[in-house]
Amino acid sequence: MNERTIFHEIISGEVNSKVVYRDHLVTAFEDIRPKSPVHILIVPNKYIKNLNSIKDTENQKVLLGHMIFICSKIAKIKKIQDTGYRLVMNCNKDAGQEIDYLHIHLVGGKPLGSFLEMKK
Repeated sequence: MNERTIFHEIISGEVNSKVVYRDHLVTAFEDIRPKSPVHILIVPNKYIKNLNSIKDTENQKVLLGHMIFICSKIAKIKKIQDTGYRLVMNCNKDAGQEIDYLHIHLVGGKPLGSFLEMKK
């Protein structure tokens, strides 16, 4: 690991955040600059830079599955499971990854429209 990120500080409790879910594998908290009424970030408690850094191990495969499962659990907590929500995982700069720490965005709470609007 090259640097500490804000996610390290949120997970450790050094920085206050609105945590909506935590277990032994992941922490989920509200985005400080939400793009929709519900915008939650789900991060592993143990540092992984991005999806390209995932190792071909059973533990890391289980972690990814757990992260997605927790998204559905949070959607129920936030009462958007029936109206709909989107999961986004950016990998590197061209995709829009701003923080070098694996995370999933769970967004919803309003109609989200088309997923991709290509920029010229």
